Amino acid sequence: MNLMPLIAMLLTVAAAPVFAADTDYDKVDIKVTKVAGSVYLLQGAGGNMAASIGADGVVLVDDEFAPLAPKIAAALKSLGITDKPVSYVINTHYHFDHTGGNLPLASAGSTLIAHDNVRARLATGGGMGNGGSVHLSLPAAPPGALPVITFEHDVSVHLNGEDVRALHFPAGHTDGDAIIFFPRANVVHMGDEYVRYGFPFIDVEAGGSVQGMIDACEGVLARVPADVRIIPGHGELSTVDELREYVQMLKDTRDVVARGLEAGLTLEQLKKDRVLERWNARYSGDFISTDTYLETVVYSLRHSGHTPFVRHD
Repeated sequence: MNLMPLIAMLLTVAAAPVFAADTDYDKVDIKVTKVAGSVYLLQGAGGNMAASIGADGVVLVDDEFAPLAPKIAAALKSLGITDKPVSYVINTHYHFDHTGGNLPLASAGSTLIAHDNVRARLATGGGMGNGGSVHLSLPAAPPGALPVITFEHDVSVHLNGEDVRALHFPAGHTDGDAIIFFPRANVVHMGDEYVRYGFPFIDVEAGGSVQGMIDACEGVLARVPADVRIIPGHGELSTVDELREYVQMLKDTRDVVARGLEAGLTLEQLKKDRVLERWNARYSGDFISTDTYLETVVYSLRHSGHTPFVRHD
């Protein structure tokens, strides 16, 4: 599956730090960091991956891009823990920087697992975007890249003495998000419900919402101990305190925008009034700028009834 045209199209609307239209995958290294217990963090050119590795095999969370599949396999083997291939791949959501390796991994024998909506969106393709200036039309994925085990609420994989649990949180980053818990290792992979590059991208067109993202993050905080190690969808390992700070930003920005909309202000007026200025230095980035995030929150609040999204170009 060639993802380069998709990446190039996305760059026409947003300059994402995790995507590059001229990426030379031969020059991408897979960085492996031991997190705790059997769990390792793998970082290459897309969303963060996590792997539970042991004598029973490997459970991999997300798989970046297809050209990196051999490098991912080599990085796992280099640890010297197991010679077995990846047994299971769990997708945290359908975006191509997290599912691009599905086809080569499945072809090598891995079983693909994801929420029902991930399979549906991969199978049909469709719109991805924040409801405004960030928009991309995605083609359907090939049949071999589709998850063969799907779930509505949760599913567990028992391997290497770890009970790897994928738990669905609705209407957050997308409508098919799964957060992955490794209870024995005391690690959680949050997918793109939590990112560390600044303001998050919320895929409003695929059922995401700022309130759903808040609910997901608070749901994690209610389920994990204070010393849990957190793997974000993008960025370095994180802590409960850092996640709490992020959630507070989501709540505060939601409330500021909601008050402006209730007062009858338009999106352009909110931008002109710089209502999110206090968060600009800390969170604005090349991918999601302050104005892009403001636009996202406005469209998210307008479409928070979870009705089918309709673009208004």
